[in-house]
Amino acid sequence: MAHEHNCSCGHDHDHEHHHDHEHEHMDKYHEAFAKFDPAGTEEIVGKHVVSILEKHEKENFTPEVLKQIHGCIDLTSLTSIDTKESIWKLVDRVNDFEGTRPDVPNVAAICTYPLFVETVKQALTAQEVKIASVAAGFPSSQTFIEVKIAETAMAVMTGADEIDVVMNLGYFMEDNYEELTEEIQEIKESCRESKLKVILETGALVTPENIRKAAILALYSGADFIKTSTGKGYPGATPEAVYTMCKVIKKYHSITGKQIGIKVSGGVRTAEDAVKYYTIVKEVLGNDWLNKELFRIGASSLVEDIEHRLGK
Repeated sequence: MAHEHNCSCGHDHDHEHHHDHEHEHMDKYHEAFAKFDPAGTEEIVGKHVVSILEKHEKENFTPEVLKQIHGCIDLTSLTSIDTKESIWKLVDRVNDFEGTRPDVPNVAAICTYPLFVETVKQALTAQEVKIASVAAGFPSSQTFIEVKIAETAMAVMTGADEIDVVMNLGYFMEDNYEELTEEIQEIKESCRESKLKVILETGALVTPENIRKAAILALYSGADFIKTSTGKGYPGATPEAVYTMCKVIKKYHSITGKQIGIKVSGGVRTAEDAVKYYTIVKEVLGNDWLNKELFRIGASSLVEDIEHRLGK
C-alpha cells in the first residue's frame, strides 16, 4: 500500500487537486477494509469465542498440546532492571533445557530490549531458538520515524532474527492511515531478512472493529506477524481480540495466499490460558497455523507452568 511520491509538479497543486489526492488515498484504505467482514459487536464476538471454547477447549488440554505450545513460546524479559547478568541467566535456562526432554521442543525465541540482543547472541547455544527484540519506540511508539528505523536496524545488526514493534496508535486514532502504513513499511525494510511482528495493542484499541482495522493495516504494510499487546500499561491479550485478529488473517490468506502469523502476549501465565488461545487459532485458522512459524505466545512464567504440568 506504499504511497508513490512521484508527483513532479512541485507544491503548486490547486486546493481541489490536493483534495482529490487525499480522497483517493482514503479510498485505498477503505477499499482494503471493505474486503474483510465487519468485526461485529463485542457481544457477537464474545458469543463466538464462548462457543469455540465450550466445544473444544477441554479436548486440547493434553500433554501433546502443552508440548507443542512450549515450542511456540517467545520467552520474554522486558523490565527496566534487566541486566546483562539477568538476561544471561534467562538464556542459560533455555540452553539447559535443550535435549533434556526429547519430546518437548525448546522455546521458539528469546525476546528482550535491543540493548540485550548482543548478550543473548553471545550466551545462546540452544540450536533452533531465535533472537527477538522489541524496537521502534516500544512500548508507546511515540518517537521519530528516523529513531524507529535506526533502532530496528541496530537490533538486526547486533543479531535479532525478529523485531517486535508497536503500530503508531496516535496515527490510528486520527485516521492517519497514510503515515501509519508508510512507517511500518519503512521499519519492515530496515528489518532486512528478519521477521517483523506488529503489535496492535488491542487493550488500547478496545473495540473489535478497531482491532479488525488495525490488523488489516498491519497486514497490508508487510507484517510477518500481528501481535496483541505490549504487556505494558494496557490490558493484555483477550480471547476476543485473538479471535478478531485470526478472522482477518484468514481472510487475508484467502485474498493473497499469504500466511501471516499471530502472537498472543500480555497476561498469558498458565497452561489453561495458553490452551484457550491455541484452541481459537486452531478453530479459526486451522492446523496449518499451529507451529512456531505462525503461532507464538509471548510470556515469562508460562514456560515454568507448562514444564511443571508435564513433569520431569
